[in-house]
Amino acid sequence: MFHDGARRRSVALLTTGVLALPAVAACGASEEGNVPAAAQDLAPAPRDLVANGSTLTWAIDAVPGTLNAYQADADTGTTRVTGAVLPALFTLDDKGRPQANPDYLESAEVVEREPRQVVVYRLNQKAVWSDGREVGAPDFAAQWRALRGKDPAYWTARNAGYDRIAKVERGKDDLEVRVTFDKPYAEWRSLFTPLYPKDVMGTPDSFNDSARTTLKNTAGPFSLKKIDRKSGDITLVRNPRWWGDQPKLDQLVFRKVAPKNRTKALTAGRVDLAQVAPGEAERISLARRDKGAEGPLAHGPGAGRTPADALMSWAIANGTEQEAAESEQLAREQTREAVAAYAAEQKSLAAYEVRKALEPSFTQLALNGADGPLADERVRRAVARALDRKELAETVLKPLGLPAQPVGSHLALAGQDAYEDASDALGSQDTAEARALLAEAGWKPGQGAARPKNAGASGEPAGGEEGEEGVEDSGNEDRPGDDGGEYIVGEDDGKSGERGGPMLPGAVAAGQGAALWRQADVVARQDGDGKAEQGAHAQQGGPPGAYAPKGTAAPKESESPGAEGAAGPLAKDGLELTLRFVVPSGAGSEQLRAVADKIAEQLEKIGVTTAMKKVPSSGYFTDHVASGQYDMALYSWPGTAYPATDGRPIHAKPVPAADGSLNVAQNYTRVGTDRIDQLFDQAVGELDDGARKKLIKEADARIWAVAGAIPLYQRPELVAARPSVANAGAFGFATPRYQDIGFLKKGAKPGKQDRKSGS
Repeated sequence: MFHDGARRRSVALLTTGVLALPAVAACGASEEGNVPAAAQDLAPAPRDLVANGSTLTWAIDAVPGTLNAYQADADTGTTRVTGAVLPALFTLDDKGRPQANPDYLESAEVVEREPRQVVVYRLNQKAVWSDGREVGAPDFAAQWRALRGKDPAYWTARNAGYDRIAKVERGKDDLEVRVTFDKPYAEWRSLFTPLYPKDVMGTPDSFNDSARTTLKNTAGPFSLKKIDRKSGDITLVRNPRWWGDQPKLDQLVFRKVAPKNRTKALTAGRVDLAQVAPGEAERISLARRDKGAEGPLAHGPGAGRTPADALMSWAIANGTEQEAAESEQLAREQTREAVAAYAAEQKSLAAYEVRKALEPSFTQLALNGADGPLADERVRRAVARALDRKELAETVLKPLGLPAQPVGSHLALAGQDAYEDASDALGSQDTAEARALLAEAGWKPGQGAARPKNAGASGEPAGGEEGEEGVEDSGNEDRPGDDGGEYIVGEDDGKSGERGGPMLPGAVAAGQGAALWRQADVVARQDGDGKAEQGAHAQQGGPPGAYAPKGTAAPKESESPGAEGAAGPLAKDGLELTLRFVVPSGAGSEQLRAVADKIAEQLEKIGVTTAMKKVPSSGYFTDHVASGQYDMALYSWPGTAYPATDGRPIHAKPVPAADGSLNVAQNYTRVGTDRIDQLFDQAVGELDDGARKKLIKEADARIWAVAGAIPLYQRPELVAARPSVANAGAFGFATPRYQDIGFLKKGAKPGKQDRKSGS
């Protein structure tokens, strides 16, 4: 989740669900970048309207494997628990901006820039750990030593920021902390949140093991009472030593409920708050609409049967053909039972409402540039230019009533200070220009041999997937050419060919390589510093003159017969241009597969064949995306308030490791440049906000230009909540304020909330 700060960028999300929010005007232009695309939906209420006492149960996907937020297997459950029980020096507001948390900080500021950057924290003198010791400088020092990356005995996930610190010292007293940086660090607010006590960070053993299963010493509004791994409940209780606004709840329970079991948990009343999938959200909306209505439901099992169907069923069930009659009678009985069960579930679901907001994360199309056709930048750019990102965003967001604005940045989201749409560095959707790029790359209309089934990015068989145990083929029954999870889009599906080959002669596109990079510079800044890199990019993707930038004239009809229609697939050196598109097969991935199908249709128009391969959701990311066994894939990155810190490992140029393998960090597209790395390095040390923003924008423009990752849409967020739950739901960018969450007093109504107010 976004409010977990920089660390959450270490995990990519499988996009299997969506969240939604009220329809609000979206923003894409840079001058509107400080306006969120959609507002949070929390049923806000002043604290004096929230009842004291009671227990709220909040669904999480799983009991976290660790309570140490700085370990590699920390997850959303870790974030929820640590957010309620540990200090957060900076929290995020509804625009994703870090704000000093007065519960812990009296002040925090840069007091020196030369010769070295110094930040002084003045801590709230009331802040104490649950053992009675004040939160102070020893805790900061212990956390820095554990996370700076110099002691391999600490099993840390990352050390970004901490590795730039030279020393952490006590100031006038333990409540004043002086942090001196060896190298400037602009995003210093990302550090020391969450803050652990020195008894956790002080030794490798306590860091690696003790904090995985329990947190005995805490300093949040809640304390950890119990983790019951058998039942899946994590119980938090009020912290008796808490000095701030007292929690409204007596207990906050995080309950393990797998996404596939959310409907069952809601109908049983086992949770008060739960993130849900679009289908579940729709059922809740229908249940509330139908509340008190008479007669059978117009949706659910059997709702699609026409009077003619019913008459035919009755005739068969009462006919003279005994075997058919018995079978039909059994089917009718099963339908009656299903209708009754569905109606009972709907009655229970009416006790909830859906709260909607755009999640601070975005879904991207990843193009694996390691090898195969997509190693050529021209092919990647052609794929990117063929995409109608607006249509793809609408596929997911429009049915939910959300603003369907494509994401224009890899490094920030609409509403954040750093957000500016830099997609012009690549260019907008243009089928003719996409075909021109493919033609220049040597892909021509004609017959070629298909790439081997089950091929990896290189075109070589990946192995181990055809007939792989656990592969789910649900949804493939209506897929033409289904052969164990893989099908070729447009092949034997009854469609007449509608693909035209690239018709722009090479001579027309020649000499355009520099132009696209000039576009990136224009979008970012016109200082001409990309010239050296331009040559390197031409070598990676092919010869210069390959990029047909925005504005290149489309071919005339006489020069390009069939430009609007079908000239068949493209081929080069006897091989057909087929891209392997890996998608998850599990329940909850329906929308992701729908987006993948739309992308395949759009690519078909430029002569690119898509081989869709469905794989188990459990291994989708680790076995395919992270390992590079794909040509195209869809996954999401959490947003961040610290783009210079968190963006670099995602977009860093892969480098050879000592063992000869390729170290890709988190850049699973395997596409990067030295200049992009340099821009991140400059931005992370630039203390001037305006200058840093320009560097971030230039980096983003160049990431667009290399076309390894194509942002599509901001993920939606749908949360089922009891109507009486206040100050919780779809948080959007904001950090939850756990002490304000509770149930409305009888007769109270939620309204506009001042997050700074407290009573």
